[in-house]
Amino acid sequence: MLERRHVRFLALEIDDEARLRRLLSAVERVLRHGRLVLGPEVQEFERCIAERCRRKYAVGVSSGSAALLLGLRSVGIGPGDEVITTSLSWIATANAIATTGATPVFADVGDDLNIDPASVRQLVTRRTKAILPVHWTGKVCRMTALTEIAEQHGLMVIEDAAQAFDASHHGRKAGSFGVVGCFSMNAMKVFAACGDAGMVVTDREDVYRRVLALRYNGTVNREECIEISLNERLDTLQAAILLQRLNDVEAIIAQRREVAGWYGEALKGVVEIPQEAPGERDTWYTYTIRAPRRDELKAFLESRGVETRIHHPFLMPEQPAHREGARGKFPNAQRLVGQVLCLPGTEKIRREEVDYVAACVREFYGR
Repeated sequence: MLERRHVRFLALEIDDEARLRRLLSAVERVLRHGRLVLGPEVQEFERCIAERCRRKYAVGVSSGSAALLLGLRSVGIGPGDEVITTSLSWIATANAIATTGATPVFADVGDDLNIDPASVRQLVTRRTKAILPVHWTGKVCRMTALTEIAEQHGLMVIEDAAQAFDASHHGRKAGSFGVVGCFSMNAMKVFAACGDAGMVVTDREDVYRRVLALRYNGTVNREECIEISLNERLDTLQAAILLQRLNDVEAIIAQRREVAGWYGEALKGVVEIPQEAPGERDTWYTYTIRAPRRDELKAFLESRGVETRIHHPFLMPEQPAHREGARGKFPNAQRLVGQVLCLPGTEKIRREEVDYVAACVREFYGR
């Protein structure tokens, strides 16, 4: 038996002294100039993200959920509309659609865990107004096929790129395919704030102007309310932190990609491992395997000190808040949801820890 060790799934503490000093200096600058609401760091951060995503405009908001909701509202999604999305995502995706008054319609996923364009095509009706793909685990969806479907039926594409900042598909960045791209930058993401933060990106000035109003109680000039909304502004402190962390994104992604390579070598032929197709650049928000006897494997790994996660044990249309009357067909997702397991795979994990986790998986399967 292997000597037991503890491998954490996620470590959010900052253990790099140089990075810690840079963050503290950024926070101090904000506290000294005192513009805590929509201060200069917010505008600079928006400019940097628009440039990085190759979009004309970016609007910082309070969270990824706010980005989705305001992104949907900004293009007119509302009561009577249907929005086709994946069945496998965190519930925020479906909740944002439903909060606008529209109806989420749930498509199946492929073996890559991303939305299946063939399933999307079967679900289009006269009420369909948009397709909302989720770039799951940091892998960009099959956007060529999805945008073709959207063009054929006169639909909008709104990207949930919460897990895929800086991922790309044949040279195009996540968030650059749809009329709107929505990002989460909460503390668990590859590009992470010290709390919650989000961003909406677009090339349309009308959408940009509307998101600006929507994030600040539906107001223009901070006084005149033109439509009903709530406060969803990005804090200046979080913008300052994210500006500093933007310098580290390339190194973080490079390390996660290396970790994925280590797992791929060690687990090939043991479980179904995620694959990066030619022309894709995955950012590996999670390293998600597909494993027979998944729950037994998870318990075994825990007994060996390895922390794992299931993202997520329930499909969105099978959540209590959505399952009554949920529309869509998702047999492959129903099959895969009992197999998915996320292994520790952040930039902080060491090679010897990956080797230990992989050895435990092989031990479980008698390999």
